Amino acid sequence: MLHGPLLGKILVFAMPLIASGILQQSFNAVDVAIVGNYCNAHAIAAVGSNGPIISILVNLFLGIAVGANVVLANYLGSRDAAGVRRSVSTVMIVSLMSGVLLMAVGTLMARPILEWMSSPPEVIDGATTYLRIYFCGMPFMMIYNFGSAIMRSVGDTKKPFYSLLVATVANFLLDWLFTGVMGMGVEGVAWGTVIANGINAAIMVLFLVREAEPVTLHLNRWQISWHDFGKMLRIGIPAGLQGMVFSISNIFIQSSINKFGPDAIAGSAAALTFEAYCYYIVVAFCAAVIAFAGQNFGAGNAARCRRVFRLCMMCAIAFCAGANFLIYWQEQWCVRLFTDDPQVAQFAYTRFHTVLVFQCIAATYEVSGSYMRGFGYSMLPMLLTIFGTCVLRLLWVYIFPAIDYTFGTLLAVYPLTWTITGIMVLAAALVVQRKALKDLRPDSHHQPDAVVK
Repeated sequence: MLHGPLLGKILVFAMPLIASGILQQSFNAVDVAIVGNYCNAHAIAAVGSNGPIISILVNLFLGIAVGANVVLANYLGSRDAAGVRRSVSTVMIVSLMSGVLLMAVGTLMARPILEWMSSPPEVIDGATTYLRIYFCGMPFMMIYNFGSAIMRSVGDTKKPFYSLLVATVANFLLDWLFTGVMGMGVEGVAWGTVIANGINAAIMVLFLVREAEPVTLHLNRWQISWHDFGKMLRIGIPAGLQGMVFSISNIFIQSSINKFGPDAIAGSAAALTFEAYCYYIVVAFCAAVIAFAGQNFGAGNAARCRRVFRLCMMCAIAFCAGANFLIYWQEQWCVRLFTDDPQVAQFAYTRFHTVLVFQCIAATYEVSGSYMRGFGYSMLPMLLTIFGTCVLRLLWVYIFPAIDYTFGTLLAVYPLTWTITGIMVLAAALVVQRKALKDLRPDSHHQPDAVVK
């Protein structure tokens, strides 16, 4: 990451991450597709409408994983092997603690949150069952995600992809067995996902145990470094809170979608699956900008940091836009993977036309925010993103019925807030870049403690 041409290395880093994101999203997509083919629209709604709830509970800890990625990247850039070893042990302890806490909160809060979201009576029982079982797999999911953060910090995105590939195949086979063959319905796809996540976590631990020093996970040396944990929290909590608040705004939007009925919920869930696929393209380049900028900042390479930002931004926009329009072009085929119901399909098409085709705009604030986090600045992108993607969206939810109470008008909130947030966060990133890099010289080596703001 510190020497030679950048574009090829960024693409080699990002492509397995994109594939991993697609596979990770395929867990939910397979669940929705299986119940869509073997059950009914109510089952699709029960499984597919839970994304915002899962996100709001999980995103805080995924933000801490981002903090772990930054801390490890800074240690690697400054060649601090002892710091890397401490951080690896700390990260895996935190992953277990996070998973157990999420399992407890998710199983207890599933139905109250669904009731608060105005889930229809014909959907809420199935959605509650799915959520409670799904959250039983949270310890496995956290082990994988935190383990992936460790791998990304050293530039290895292939092993997490291989792990997910095995788990995705297992998820498909288990979902088909439990629901298609044994007729377990929503409960079957939920248990299939939990078991597949367990397989995923086991493979990730195996990879980390066999990783080269100083990144090796030593199962007999579990010790938490409170110093490193504090740095991870200072960077990760703002990132996680941003994700949580982002999900809260989506819950309000989902509540408004729920009022259009089960067909709207099912159609939106089917379309949202493809948005998530495209979003993981942007996420891959966000991870790339954190890893590459984090290491080069630790090594004092100012010009290289700027070039990393430009390349990751251009790649994120271009690749996401290409995927958006490919799906839009083949929208009928895409929707038929989930349902043949014409009413459900129409709602899905509306979401494609209103949201999906503009999704690449989101790269402007996602990549910019990640770039700032690579320097250790996490609070500013959090505040700007919360305003743009939460406050403005909540305002829209309350005023859109007076403008035009239609499904399409509700969903117009996404491109509007993406544009406003992108302008704000991109401008902030350029200011932070000037401040953070002004004193760096090619041969300077800043210690990791200096980059946590």
